[in-house]
Amino acid sequence: MSSRVVSADAAKPSRQINVVLRAPEPVTRSAASEPQAGAKTVPNQGPFAEIMKELDRMVGLDNVKELVYEIYALLQIGQYRTEAGLSTGQQVYHMVFKGNPGTGKTTVARIIAKLFQAMGMLPKGHLVEVERADLVGEYIGHTALKTRELIKKAMGGVLFIDEAYSLARGGEKDFGKEAIDTLVKAMEDYKNQFVLILAGYSDEMDFFLGTNPGLPSRFPIAIEFPDYSIDQLVQIAELMAKEREYTFMPASLMRLRQMLAAEKSRTLSAFSNARYVRNILERSIRHQAVRLLTQYGSSSPGRQELMTIKPEDMRMDKTTGF
Repeated sequence: MSSRVVSADAAKPSRQINVVLRAPEPVTRSAASEPQAGAKTVPNQGPFAEIMKELDRMVGLDNVKELVYEIYALLQIGQYRTEAGLSTGQQVYHMVFKGNPGTGKTTVARIIAKLFQAMGMLPKGHLVEVERADLVGEYIGHTALKTRELIKKAMGGVLFIDEAYSLARGGEKDFGKEAIDTLVKAMEDYKNQFVLILAGYSDEMDFFLGTNPGLPSRFPIAIEFPDYSIDQLVQIAELMAKEREYTFMPASLMRLRQMLAAEKSRTLSAFSNARYVRNILERSIRHQAVRLLTQYGSSSPGRQELMTIKPEDMRMDKTTGF
């Protein structure tokens, strides 16, 4: 229904503007309930909701979080297709994680293992973390035996090989090649019974994948773990301190920024990111303990003092100069 406002003098030529007020069109249920483009649908409860909460607590890593959601979406839609009587193609989920130490690679691998278990793809969802020394033996045949044992241990879960590029360092005669060949065979023999994740520095991992023509195609998912910015590292430090029930003074955070900037410029491509932050925090906690014991002796310093990390607790480190 509409209302009209017209001129009061109908005999004269009208100079008024006719104004028509129309009631707004009702919003249909389908339009109101239609999801926005690009909006992510995440369950409010259940295993995946808990997994996403754990992932969201990690600072940064937007590209990694996007990948985890893509894997979840693919597995969920696969379930719907099965229920609808449609075919579901077998996906390969072996991955390569590239990046410096302390960028969250191991933590994300553990979260992805939980995701595969929660979605019914892997029955156990555990993470077996190994490195070269765990795989490579001391004589011919020993490496294949050790590697097969670890693959067996990882069945139903994820086998995570850190610094995987070290397997190719010794050339053709090195036993590392035997480990690679055993892994490749297992990936073929035990499809979808375990997931293999290789991790390491970006350049070294690119070189490693180039040593075996069959490797790159077996790892369809490759993702970069970028270095954290200084702001993100400060945020990580505050979260770490909060978990331990410590707090930084504003001046302490300023000193932390100085230490981070110096270390990043000193180490360039080998910066250890969150590991360096954790080392700073743990060293500062030790220095704080010595300071408080010296200052207060046998009496308690009080709750606030026990929690506060001061700039003097973040004493000079010989390697950084701060």
